[in-house]
Amino acid sequence: MDILGIGTVIIECPRIGKMVENHGELFLRRVYTDREIRYCQSRKHAIEHFSGLWAAKEAILKAIGKGWSRGVAWTDIEVRQGQSGQPRVLVAGGAKEAAIRKGIGDIMVSISHCRTYATAYAIAIGPGDTASSRRPPEPEP
Repeated sequence: MDILGIGTVIIECPRIGKMVENHGELFLRRVYTDREIRYCQSRKHAIEHFSGLWAAKEAILKAIGKGWSRGVAWTDIEVRQGQSGQPRVLVAGGAKEAAIRKGIGDIMVSISHCRTYATAYAIAIGPGDTASSRRPPEPEP
């Protein structure tokens, strides 16, 4: 397996909670896709899930080797839950362009959270080493 990049992030959940409290819908729509918002809001501890996704998006960008700069939007990265519960990464826009330029075939991410902290770890792997080639495909929700 060719590892082309890694990224790890830890964030305080109350920080994200404060952003949601202070900026509400404007913050949510700037950072998360509609699917991610629906998923987090359906969970008992929504702020922990929002925090986990925030950490995942930052870790994914580190793995791609691209920071939050012109041409990359928070919503260019979407983390979906597969049927098995394992997160799947979808990239679009500037994030996808950066991944293609680097030769990334897939990005795997692991997310954990508790009331206080959320953390995520992402690995960008080369073509032919995609996670989908190692597991059976899951139907789109």
